[in-house]
Amino acid sequence: MNKVKNTLFSNTPVTLDENSYIMAIETSCDETACAIVQGGRKVIANTVASQIKTHEQYGGVIPEIAAREHLEAINVVIDKTFQDSGLKPEDMSAFAGTVGPGLVGCLLVGLNATKTLALVHDKPFIGVNHLNAHVSANFIDTDLEPPFIALLVSGGHTQLIDVKSYSELEIIGETIDDAVGETYDKVARLIGLPYPGGPKLDKMAHEGNPHAFKLPEAKVGEFDFSFSGLKTAASRLVKSFDGKELPLADICASFQETVSETLIKKVKHALEVKGYKQVVIAGGVAANSEIRRKIFELEKEGYRVNAPIMKYCTDNASMVASSAYFFENTFDDVDVEVFSRC
Repeated sequence: MNKVKNTLFSNTPVTLDENSYIMAIETSCDETACAIVQGGRKVIANTVASQIKTHEQYGGVIPEIAAREHLEAINVVIDKTFQDSGLKPEDMSAFAGTVGPGLVGCLLVGLNATKTLALVHDKPFIGVNHLNAHVSANFIDTDLEPPFIALLVSGGHTQLIDVKSYSELEIIGETIDDAVGETYDKVARLIGLPYPGGPKLDKMAHEGNPHAFKLPEAKVGEFDFSFSGLKTAASRLVKSFDGKELPLADICASFQETVSETLIKKVKHALEVKGYKQVVIAGGVAANSEIRRKIFELEKEGYRVNAPIMKYCTDNASMVASSAYFFENTFDDVDVEVFSRC
């Protein structure tokens, strides 16, 4: 449909269309994932081996341990994906893998596996940017097409992206300090919630009063974000109780109200400036109930809103395969190296 790839050992072009199968591998952090997607939108098989239980005891992801677990799981998830799909390597049109950003040791496991599959089976290799992959999760099981504004919210990134076309994506705003997911986890740890704290804070917020405490909203660039001040304010609020019992639910609700309002205001402004009628949310924090609820409220104002189903919000390989199919700003050189940051 939109891509012609050369195989690695010949000049025979491979055209990707709605019938093409792409197998993708994702190992940027603590999920070992493999998937096969047809035509960028239809998931044939999706396998994820999570490491949450392993890292729970440390209160966060330990890169060396994560990389070792990827090595132990990678062949298992690949075999299971082929088994679940009923397909074989020769049925694939291409193999795709995450190049970055992410943890270098973890990325190397998945990317080397992807390159090996492409080389052994003489198929095109497609390297994918992890952030673009999160945006592409919105293409799965939908008819979504650019242009649209994407709000990417994850543990390491908070960005507003102008998706003008499949070949042109522009980051028009981002956090100048902490990402949303990072802020959630730090505040959760501050009030004593166990890892991973973000989802637990979200759940507790439903029991509290979102207007119990007034927390600051940073004044930064037109489309940019800042959450370090909010984190500091939450810390001061907790300390102000000086050993007394914390109103945990109210603190969680007030914190979540400030974060969600900040995000939605920026999204609305971007939509108005760009003149778009479509908006999507992407990334692990796209599973947050309040942020998700508020962005879907934009439908009442005439906007088309899309969000991936929950299992495609967090790291997975289906979104990588979809990104390899749709977006043209990929890495087709098999010698490409992983990178940790954008």
